[in-house]
Parts: sequence; C-alpha cells; structure tokens
Amino acid sequence: MAVFPTVPFMPVGRTAGSLLGAMLMVLFRVISPEDAYAAIDLPIIGLLFGTMVVSIFLERADMFKYLGNLLSWKSRGSKDLLFRVCIVSAFASALFTNDTCCVVLTEFILKVARQNNLPPQPFLLALATSSNIGSAATPIGNPQNLVIAVESGISFGQFLLGVFPAMIVGVLTNAAILLLYFWKYLSVEKDQEGGQPEGPEVVADDEVTSHRFTPARMSHVSSLNPDDVDCISEPIIRSNSVSTSVNENLRSRSINSEADIQLAIKSLRASSMSHEMVEVSTVSDRRDEGASSRKFTRTASQQRSVIIEDLPPSPESNGENEKEAEVAEKRWKVLVWKTAVYLITLGMLIALLMGLNMSWTAITAALVLLALDFTDAQACLEKVSYSLLIFFCGMFITVDGFNKTGIPNTLWELVEPYSRIDSAKGVALLAVVILILSNVASNVPTVLLLGTRVAASAAAISHDSERKAWLILAWVSTVAGNLTLLGSAANLIVCEQARRAQFFGYNLTFWSHLRFGVPSTIVVTAIGLLIVISY
Repeated sequence: MAVFPTVPFMPVGRTAGSLLGAMLMVLFRVISPEDAYAAIDLPIIGLLFGTMVVSIFLERADMFKYLGNLLSWKSRGSKDLLFRVCIVSAFASALFTNDTCCVVLTEFILKVARQNNLPPQPFLLALATSSNIGSAATPIGNPQNLVIAVESGISFGQFLLGVFPAMIVGVLTNAAILLLYFWKYLSVEKDQEGGQPEGPEVVADDEVTSHRFTPARMSHVSSLNPDDVDCISEPIIRSNSVSTSVNENLRSRSINSEADIQLAIKSLRASSMSHEMVEVSTVSDRRDEGASSRKFTRTASQQRSVIIEDLPPSPESNGENEKEAEVAEKRWKVLVWKTAVYLITLGMLIALLMGLNMSWTAITAALVLLALDFTDAQACLEKVSYSLLIFFCGMFITVDGFNKTGIPNTLWELVEPYSRIDSAKGVALLAVVILILSNVASNVPTVLLLGTRVAASAAAISHDSERKAWLILAWVSTVAGNLTLLGSAANLIVCEQARRAQFFGYNLTFWSHLRFGVPSTIVVTAIGLLIVISY
C-alpha cells in the first residue's frame, strides 16, 4: 500500500514504498538478507540504466526538439495536430521510453494548444495515452517490458514483430476515439473575432528547448545581440582626447538627432585608425592639409555612412573574423557530435534487432556516448533517474518475499484453470486480471507477480503459447495504464508537467482522464489482443 501514491496515511511514493516493503520482508524473516540481494535482477537494472543514459544524450542532441517541431510543421488544423501528437508520441515512446517523451513533449504541446486557442485536454490525453500504447511495441519502451524481455528470453525482433502491429492499430484506434470524443471542441473556429491563421503556429526554438528535463546542459542565451546592446546603451567612456574630438566634430556637423549621434559613435568604433588621426569632414567639404582617410557623405534620408578607403585590415576586423571562425568551428563540432550520437543509437537498435544481449548492448552504447562526450561524465550521470533504479531493486526483493509467503500461488491456483490462453474466455479473464492488478498494484509489480505463472501455464500448452502469453502480458499491462490517471507514471508526468507549466498551466483532473480512459482502454486492449493472439 505504501507504493500507491495516493494512500492518505502513508503517501511516501513508490521508491520509498518499495524499499519499505523490502525492509519488512527482511525484518520479519520472510526472506534472508542473502536471498534479498540475490533477488535483484542485475540485467534488468543494467538495461534500464543504459537506456536512460542513451535517452539523455538524445535529448542533448536535440532529438526531441526536432520531434516537437514535427508536430506543428505545416499543420492543417486542430484535428491534424491531434493526430500528429498521437503518432509522434507513440513512435518516440517505442524508442525512447514513454516517461522520457512525456517529460519533454508536454509543455511544448501545451504551448501550441494555448497559442492557437485550442483546448489543452485532448492533446494532453493524446500524449499520455499514445505514449503508453506506443511503448508496448519494444522491450525498451517501458520498465515492465524490460522485465518481460529479460525473463522471457524473447529477442528484440520477436518482441517487435509480436506487438508492433497491435501498437499501430491501437494508436490509430485511440486517435479515432479522441477525435470522436472531442470533435465539437476541435471544430470550434479559433479567434472568430480576430483574423488569426487557421493552422497551428510553429513555436520558436527557444520555447521548444525551454522545458528540457536536463537543465544542467541548457545554454542560457541572452535575448539581446551584443551589437544591439552597443546601439541602445549609453556611450562607452573613452579617453578624453577621443571624447573631445568626437564632440567637436559632431557639433561642427550640427547633428541634432540622437540617432545620428549613436550612428556616428558606432561608425567610429568600427574604424581602425588611431584616435589622434580621426578627422571628420564638415558639410562644406572642408579638407585639411593631410589627406583624410575618411569621407562622410550625406544621403537623401539625411543619414551618414562611413567609407573606409585605403586602410589596412584593422585588428578589430581580424578579431571578428577569428570569432566567426571559432563559431563556425563550434557549429561543425556540434554537428559531428550530434551525428555520432544518432549513429551510436542507431547501432544500438541494430544490435538489439540482431539478437545481441540487450543489457550489455545498452550499457555499451551508454559508455561509448560518455566517452565520446570528452567531458566529465558527472553532469550527465546526475540526470539518471536513480530513484527508478532503487524502486526496481526494492520491488524485486518485495515481490520475491511475497512469493515465498505462498499467497500469490494460492490465488493463482484459483484463477489459472479459467485463464488459459487456448480459449477466448481464458484470454479475456487473464486480461481482466492483469488490467485490475496493473491499476491497483502498478504494472511493474503485476508483471513480476504474474509473469512466471502465466508463462508456466501457457508452456503446458505449447512453446509458442508461452511466448504468446508473455506478449499478452506486455500488451495488457502497458495499455492498462490508460485506464486511470494513476495507472502509469507517464500519466502522472503529463498531469504534473501541465500543472506546473509557466503561463500555459492546465490541470488535468482524475475524472476528466477517467471519462476518456475507460472506453479507450477497453477498446484498444480488446483490438490489440486479437492481433497479438493471431501472431
């Protein structure tokens, strides 16, 4: 009960709750300390750690910024935007985990909706539900799939082939339900009194990156250009001779406009002549004995421009060229680094599809990215969700101790004869059990409790049935998170991110999610089960 975040008498959260359960199992001698350590599944912890590090580097490489721009690029209206949110979030979650996508995309989607006077609720629901559905397609899409992939021994390719078709149909079905449910809200013309454009506007890049979940790597760029600051700030104090020369020359030219003064000062800075040789010709074109190296000409708009003639390259211009070269070099390095991150991630996915060990593949990709960063890895490693790793460790110990009490076996023996997957009724009953447990005890404990039991029951039928049972467990336990707001961490992330969004905040309530979540979860689960069973 301590794991459940809304228990009023013990709202300690899932991480502290799992550790509390593990501690009680050891204190009451349900499990020995040695068995508690042995219960921790290190391959799962390693796979989870590796995927989190890769996701952090992808976020630093602006992958999610590009995904955000894709949502509003040439959008044709609110319905088109809603459909894009469903598709993009689903595919992104399959590759980068659903929690990560919800963290980085929530505020961007909220801004697009607010800027176009669209109701935020359908887009937030589309993000949360589609992320959950999309994450079911791969073993790295969510934590419970990681557990299933490691314990079942199903390869990445087999997992993808078994669930990916169901994911595609499920996302399209969920999008259709969203469009039907919110059709009237999305059909309202925005800004009827004002002539606003029809399609959603593209949010600027600085707004896209303002909600990143890795603030330690964010670059805080000033909104003003240094050159613009020079133009609008007070004149910089110079030597007395230069100030006197400038003032006398300006008075001789009868410049009364403040803009002309600023322009003359800026032009004077750009020159490379020594302060003693600066001479300005008057309106009467008076010349001195020494030929002046500058000539001021009056244009039709009464503005003055400086023409520098027969002068060697100035130190300031050389400095500007060096700065431009440095900027170009930095841009090139960033481009090379981003390309390396994408290629390493692609290599990791190819290795997973080839059937290599998933844990060591993810860890290797993470270590290669850390090495190629050529900086201290502490800043990157600080962004890893160690609370989630600790939650898994405590949950492994708690579930192992709970299994040794014999209670799960007793309950499963009552249900098992009626939940075999060789009949439609058995599949339906098993799906209902998984659906309820995933919302009561969370999906990860449900998978840990039922995984081996469901697989053993199906193995008595055939080897293919065993693999099918694991895929059914992966599909139902993941889609079950859409039933209620508390059904998955992704839902809570979207709700919390939307509530805390500055200037664009929105409160997604439990009941508003439940009204849509119940019909969507039932329909999507049923349709997906038909496809998974036929695999």
